[in-house]
Amino acid sequence: MFFADPTLDAVTRGAVLAALFMAWIVVLTRVVGLRSFSKMAAVDFVATIATGSLLATAATSSTWTAFLQAVTAVTALFIVQVAFAWMRQRLDRFKELVDNTPKVLMRDGVIDRDALRQTRVAHDDVIAKLREANALHRDDVRFVVLETTGDISVLHGDDEIDSELVDGLR
Repeated sequence: MFFADPTLDAVTRGAVLAALFMAWIVVLTRVVGLRSFSKMAAVDFVATIATGSLLATAATSSTWTAFLQAVTAVTALFIVQVAFAWMRQRLDRFKELVDNTPKVLMRDGVIDRDALRQTRVAHDDVIAKLREANALHRDDVRFVVLETTGDISVLHGDDEIDSELVDGLR
């Protein structure tokens, strides 16, 4: 591809193709926006993982055709991600199909063991998140929520909770 010597060619190919692909990812990210590496929805997370895999594929391509295929694939991923985001914003039925629903794991200081079992979240994971959120007393914890992204959120304190923050929780 670059040099007759196989070792020199492999090293150069890896460096040059990885740099070219990374530059293309930066261009796509600038066009699509930072959401391209978020995990707001399952498609976002999948696109992020697939982008990493395609970077590896591109960097190890032995032909320009294989490299171009990886470039095309990552471009298609970004397009699909934008299309999913657009449809999620405008079509409630589509949003219901592709999005998970947040799940309450703890309410008013009481851990819901059934919710832990259904979501396969360990009790120790909830306790670790409480510590991470600086919750000093279980009684101060209003909600622990397994978010649609797989993150765990902790709402605690004595203040009134904005109803929009807990709307749609189950």
